[in-house]
Amino acid sequence: MKEYKTLEQKRKFYTSKDWKHIRLEVLKRDNYECQECKRKGLVTIDTNEYSESAKRKKIQLVVHHLKELEHHPDLALDIDNLETVCVDCHNKEHGRDFGVKENKWEDERW
Repeated sequence: MKEYKTLEQKRKFYTSKDWKHIRLEVLKRDNYECQECKRKGLVTIDTNEYSESAKRKKIQLVVHHLKELEHHPDLALDIDNLETVCVDCHNKEHGRDFGVKENKWEDERW
């Protein structure tokens, strides 16, 4: 069984033909909608918006492993372990918070 512990192993997996194929199947199955938002009664879809700074389409939807790839490599391509989520929901799921940071300085301002 393959392992996906290092960044290089994960990068190789996420650029593989098998991943790209199953990813597209999941997006189609989920109607290109965030399933987490859908559970909350919201609708989040891919708008195909272009990012000038990145020179590519903005990533708004990702295919998420319900059981993490690193801990469950046997489920890497199991369609029942995958769902479409928006970037915001995906970041929340993984505890990534990109909120506004508080000012570290508490000096009086003039």
